[in-house]
Amino acid sequence: MTTVLTYGTFDLFHIGHLRLIERLASMGDRLVVGVSTDEFNAGKGKRSVVSYDDRAAIVGAIKGVDLVIPEHSWDQKRTDIAEHGVDVFVMGDDWAGRFDDLGDLCEVRYLPRTSGVSSTEIKDMLRTLDPAHIEEMQTALGTLTRLLEHYRDLT
Repeated sequence: MTTVLTYGTFDLFHIGHLRLIERLASMGDRLVVGVSTDEFNAGKGKRSVVSYDDRAAIVGAIKGVDLVIPEHSWDQKRTDIAEHGVDVFVMGDDWAGRFDDLGDLCEVRYLPRTSGVSSTEIKDMLRTLDPAHIEEMQTALGTLTRLLEHYRDLT
């Protein structure tokens, strides 16, 4: 029996998360997913839109996920690998090399991310829709409209 372990925040769950979990589930017989707690994310300077409890419930409801555990710290990975009998530790390739030291406990692999989608990109797009930015865009559009009207009057 092959046990696979990964960690992530899984905020604003999207197709990239689903594809990752599908790939991870196909790599073994049992998939353990560590979901970063809100407190751990805060310590990393990140803030999740969706609460830990909800993110963990979403991940746990996905076919192929056998166990969800909370990720409280960077250094818990060694303990989790031993406690859950992990054979393969997998992270996205944006972490390549970062966890190679775990190779004395299990196989360490890095998978390519799903291109074109990330929670960070989604959050950045949503930020442009906040009221302050909408007002800035309206002001800029008004200025552009006046410039075009002035240009039209000159021609």
